[in-house]
Amino acid sequence: MKILVRNLDRTTSEDELKALFEEFGMVESCNVVFDKDTNTSKGFGFVEMPKTLEAKAAIKNLNYKTVGSNKIRVKYAEDKGSEK
Repeated sequence: MKILVRNLDRTTSEDELKALFEEFGMVESCNVVFDKDTNTSKGFGFVEMPKTLEAKAAIKNLNYKTVGSNKIRVKYAEDKGSEK
């Protein structure tokens, strides 16, 4: 299950993000999105967790959690093709 994480502190690393989600289960992949021109974090990222129950627990427990200096927002990532 792909999870969108928004409002990340600009200094949050992929390793830190992965460690947050690993408290709830296996993380298949994790990436923080960076601006290609400035190489700075855009403040959001994606986490892929293969087990639905673990992903749901992570979303429930991490949504609005303070990480760094920001309260992160965590939700299911929508497929890009479903945007209208």
